[in-house]
Amino acid sequence: MPFFATRFTERTAARWAALAALVSAAWLPYAASAAAAAPPADAKPVYSDAAALGKLMFFDASLSASGKMSCASCHSPSHAYGPPNGLAAQLGGPDMRSQGTRAVPSLRYVLNRTPMWSHAQAASMSERLSETDNAPVGGFGWDGRFNRLRDQASFPLLNPNEMANKDPAAVLAKLEHAPYAARFREVFGENIFTDPSKAFTQAMYAIERFELEDPSFHPYTSKFDDYLDGKLQLTAQELRGKKLFDNPAGGNCASCHIDQSGVDGSHPLFTDFNFQALGVPRNPELRANLDPKYFDMGLCGPLRTDQSSDRSNCGLFKSVSLRNTATRQVFFHNGRFHTLKDALRFYAQRDTNPAKWYPKDAHGKVDKFNDLPVALRVNVDTTDEPLTRKAGERPVWSERDIDDVATFLATLNDDYVLKPEQPK
Repeated sequence: MPFFATRFTERTAARWAALAALVSAAWLPYAASAAAAAPPADAKPVYSDAAALGKLMFFDASLSASGKMSCASCHSPSHAYGPPNGLAAQLGGPDMRSQGTRAVPSLRYVLNRTPMWSHAQAASMSERLSETDNAPVGGFGWDGRFNRLRDQASFPLLNPNEMANKDPAAVLAKLEHAPYAARFREVFGENIFTDPSKAFTQAMYAIERFELEDPSFHPYTSKFDDYLDGKLQLTAQELRGKKLFDNPAGGNCASCHIDQSGVDGSHPLFTDFNFQALGVPRNPELRANLDPKYFDMGLCGPLRTDQSSDRSNCGLFKSVSLRNTATRQVFFHNGRFHTLKDALRFYAQRDTNPAKWYPKDAHGKVDKFNDLPVALRVNVDTTDEPLTRKAGERPVWSERDIDDVATFLATLNDDYVLKPEQPK
């Protein structure tokens, strides 16, 4: 998964302006859910009727072909709505033995603030050739192919590697016999199941409402949130890590994983929802990669197909939020790394020591960016810091620096308990 992305070139200012306008307009459908003040930590959520049903569906394993997988199986509430283990991709299907092709992202923080998919481009082809376009932005999923949560929610239900329902009718057959089926009829109409299309749409809408209304999807209870609110001071090591994280001539992480509060005082999400090609090494843990002709190229396939005509999209994946990233056991879109520090090391040493990360080809040459076809490796970012360095050069971070950055990122873990004696 694109764990860190870097974009601090001359196009950054223009992209920021476009992104600001896009975000302000695109997340309006979800703004009503985000606008309400967060309730006290011990307050019991008050759901709409639809959201209450959506919660039941989110945790209902009987809606899968195996009867053993629910939405929460992969998006575990106790793991920041991310994967509960370190598998590169989760197992599902009718027998719970089919492997997915991508690591499971966290649902926390981004659901009510993700802008709609957009890729601003110059009007004429000559301008496109002479100027660098803004990066694509927005949409749900690693490749941004869903603009509505209800559409995204349907994907795992029907994916043969996940909940593995043959079609929406198979989902509705299970839903019609669920313990809460009577409540579903009360909320959406006594005859709702006689109209399968409408019933499925309402079911996905219910899941959407749960994800937007439940405060556990956006709790803002990390140490970093307390720091922004002036309730405590970060330690010297945490501050060193933040400085390394922010430095545009060094780690340059904050250029895409924004860590500054908004103009309205809102706390940062640590993502700008842009797409990047980082050249993450191919992961032999993924069964799909046993086929040497298979490549997961993000925006241009195989799951997303509407952007494949633009070859510059190949290899691009969304920059994810780094909140709770220190609690994860799997990193990047293909789950290639299993510790936070290894993910940081790759980011800092990808170009200075490529032999450490990539295998050698038949001619003994390091096969750099080996998870993309050779012709498309030109899309990998080599122009933004710190991805500009050459083999043999000094990496941007030392091991101590990596420790400091990892310590800073740990301040983004939720459920931090403020100690009364901590200095403000």
